[in-house]
Amino acid sequence: MNKIYYLSSCNTCTRIINELNLPEGFQLQDIKTEPITTQQIEQMRELTNSYESLFSKRARLYKELGLKDKSLTEDDYKNYILEHYTFLKRPVILYKNQIFIGNSKTTVEATKLALHE
Repeated sequence: MNKIYYLSSCNTCTRIINELNLPEGFQLQDIKTEPITTQQIEQMRELTNSYESLFSKRARLYKELGLKDKSLTEDDYKNYILEHYTFLKRPVILYKNQIFIGNSKTTVEATKLALHE
């Protein structure tokens, strides 16, 4: 399934989605109004090397909860992402058994190449 996990109130997510010129058949999931399920995060984990790679250390709650001073396990990363949407690095794009995580220029360019090859 081709899917994008994003936040509709995030200007960066919106800009990237518009920039990608998505092919037909993409499903968009606003993670604020439709939270990520355990099954969905496990599917994402299968396509990447860790839950940590899906975790946003730029989230305000990361600093507020003092998580940067703690040693987090893979289960901690998974549970925090499931607990609050801001912990998911956005956007997460699933396309043909590939995963693209975050909004770095290299990630966006790699996504464009994959979508339009």
